[in-house]
Order: sequence, then C-alpha cells, then structure tokens
Amino acid sequence: MNAAPLNVWVVDDDAAVRWVLDKALKGAGMVTRTFERGEPFLAALKESRPDVVVTDVRMPGMDGLELMRRLEGLGMSLPVIVITAHTDLESAVAAYRGGAFEYLPKPFDVDEAVALVWRAARASSRVPTGEPTGESEIPQMIGQAPAMQEVFRTIGRLSRSSMNVLITGESGTGKELVARALHQHSPRATKPFVALNTTAIASELLESELFGHERGAFTGADARRIGRFEQAHTGTLFLDEIGDMSPALQTRLLRVLAEGEFYRVGGQQPIRVDVRVIAATNQDLTVAVREGRFREDLFHRLNVIHIVTPPLRERRDDIPLLIQHYLREAARELGAEPKAVAPDALAVLKSFDWPGNVRQLVNACRRLTVTAPGPEIQVADIPEEFGGRGETLAGSPEWSAGLARWAEHQLDRGARQPLLASALPEFERALIRTALARAHGHRQEAAKLLGWGRNTLTRKIRELQLDL
Repeated sequence: MNAAPLNVWVVDDDAAVRWVLDKALKGAGMVTRTFERGEPFLAALKESRPDVVVTDVRMPGMDGLELMRRLEGLGMSLPVIVITAHTDLESAVAAYRGGAFEYLPKPFDVDEAVALVWRAARASSRVPTGEPTGESEIPQMIGQAPAMQEVFRTIGRLSRSSMNVLITGESGTGKELVARALHQHSPRATKPFVALNTTAIASELLESELFGHERGAFTGADARRIGRFEQAHTGTLFLDEIGDMSPALQTRLLRVLAEGEFYRVGGQQPIRVDVRVIAATNQDLTVAVREGRFREDLFHRLNVIHIVTPPLRERRDDIPLLIQHYLREAARELGAEPKAVAPDALAVLKSFDWPGNVRQLVNACRRLTVTAPGPEIQVADIPEEFGGRGETLAGSPEWSAGLARWAEHQLDRGARQPLLASALPEFERALIRTALARAHGHRQEAAKLLGWGRNTLTRKIRELQLDL
C-alpha cells in the first residue's frame, strides 16, 4: 500500500516565493497549500493539518514567530522551516528559540529547500522551546554571506545548550564576538561571561589566573585569589588563543573539563565548578595534536561543536554592510556626521584582501572618518595599506624625512642596537600615548583606536614599561 503524499503548507506574503515553493514541492510529489498571511493558515487548521510548515518571519499582521507560538499553544508539534530575507543573528536565534526545525535565508536554493522539507518530515519531534533571555547586549554581528549564515545557524541551534565549543579562524575575524553571542543566546545568559586571552598572561602566572591561589602559595601571594574558573561558575569561560597553552596547563584544564573540579595553586581542598568553556584559536589544532603540541584528549573535550569564523576575503559581499556600520560607529564615537563612500572607493575597499580581517576594517573606518576631508570618502582618501593610492603614514614627506634623519644620526654615532630594535618600541610608545590621550585614558577605547584588543594593549604597556 502506497504512503500518503507529504502535505506541506507555505505561509509567505511574497507571491513569488509562494509560487516557486508551490511549484518545486509539487514537482517533488508533495501536496501543498499556500497562505498569504498567518490568520487564514490558523483558520485552515480547524479542518486539517500539514506534515510540515514553511513560513516567512516578517509578514503583515501575524509574523512567523507568533505563528509558531500559536501552534505551540494549540498543542501542535509540527516541524516548521523559517525562510526569511532578514539574515541577521537575532532572526536566526529567535527562529530556533521559537521552535523552528531549520532556518534558511533568502535567496535560497530551491533544491535545498525541498531537501530540507523532506528532512523536517522525517523528524519525529522538536526540542522544547527555551525561555527567552532578553535583548542581546553584545556588539552587532553582521553578515549575509553563506559562511556567516552558517555561524548564525550554529549559534541558533545551540541557544538551548551549554555544550563546549571550539571557535577557529584567522586573527581579527570576530571569534570573541561569536563566543559572546553563544553565551548571550544560551541558558547561561544571565550568568557571568569571563574572557581570558591566554597569551596576554605570562606563562608562569597563567595557572594562578585560571585556578586562583591560596595565601602563601608562592612569593608575593599575600592573599587568596579567586581564579577565572571560579569567577565563571554557572556561566561561561572564554579562553582565547588556547593553542598556545603549555602542556602542563593543558593537563589541568582537561581535568576540570572531565571532573568539574580543580585545586587552587597551593590549595588542599577541591573546588567544584559548573562552567561552560568556549575556546578559540587561530591555529589548526589537528596539526598541533599530530605534532604533539596539543593534547588529543583535550582537543576532543573542547571540540564538541566546532565553529569557523570566515576571513573577510571569503565574504566580500559583506564588506559594504560592514563599512556602513563601522563608519556610523566611528562617527558616533567622534561626535561627527557619518561619512558616505563613493562607489569607486567602495569597489577598492571591497577588492582589498583585508589580511587583518574585520579588526583591520574597523580601524580603516575610524581612520577614514578622521582623515577624509569631505563628507564622502573618495579613492584618493584610501591609504595604500587599505588597498588605495592615498598617502600612507610612511609616505608622508615630513614624517619620512624625520625618521630618516634620526636613523642617520643613530648610525653616525655608532649605535649598538639595530635600528628597528630602537625605533619600534618608541614608535609603539608614541602611538599608545596618543591613543590613550584621545580616549581620555579608557584602555578599551584606546585599544580600538590602535586596532588591538584590550589584552594586547595591557601587555604592550607592561612590556614597554609605560608610566601612565
């Protein structure tokens, strides 16, 4: 006896989308009904019910999220596929929190949509909906490129979970942003989020930083110190640059992940903690494991879910959106009007490879907000370091001439140190002091002006012995 054909209902205010899906689903042997709004869809449920629902998010009257809430209120556990043109992180998370089986951004591949309907039909049940945790307080994540959409979908899928996550990607691709989003959209959102860049702490102090120490544990330990794991209890601990952690600390970290307890340095009593660990690195940890630089068992403990943050050169279509956003941010910080970008200048910026990724683009937007003389950024305003033909710092006649005179003077007097060894620390000191002065002493803001993270700035201040 043949099984009844799959019954799929489509709710979308866009007639073109309804037509395309209706044609494709019927071509795959399914029975379809289409609705322009949510209200007639709910009315039709009094007569029959579908096997799968496909709905838009934003529609006149009842939106897709409200439609899912109504279905839940009626006790109907139907697999729902959310298709939306609003490809942002909040929409993805809201869709999954609302109980969606899957989230698919427009424009979508019709074959992929049909395959997704078959998958949804085979699903026997849905994960119960979690409680909303309020508005996100993290910086906005922007991206319509497929690679970023996959990041958004993964964050959405994990919004009811506290699994450990490993984030990999090049420097400047926003790994900490992803970690904060994972925390903010999780059951632990109201609990602490503690971040630590493991390379910003001297290796001999990192153990104490992570696990704390008892008074008298070592010279200078004048009082008990609570470490980052205890600070993050019931919340999330983000460990950045995990690939550089020493073998001894890898072993201690593995024990915490396996047993949920540790000892403070110099301590005798075990400390039990409930911490979700999100780790990040720009290294290939599979290579590090193969070469013996990273413990394989720790790698598997961290790599429960793996998220890759794509480099900017692989998501060029997002560059105009990012530039527009960060030019507005730069203007707000400086109390100025946002700059526009001439089409040919935007083409130059879009074609640039951005080796420093989003972090470098943010720095470029701040620089251009200050240096571009008119209300619209032109090609001539773009420095060479950002792909343009404009004047760079090193190309400034006054600056270059002064530097050349200094170098000649050093050589004439028989300087013992190499030129760069003498010049680079002074160069960094000057830029750090200038950035801190502009930021009125706020290190977070100064780090942004320099294009660094706050931990990098703190480390540089210590290394350069700046008296601030």
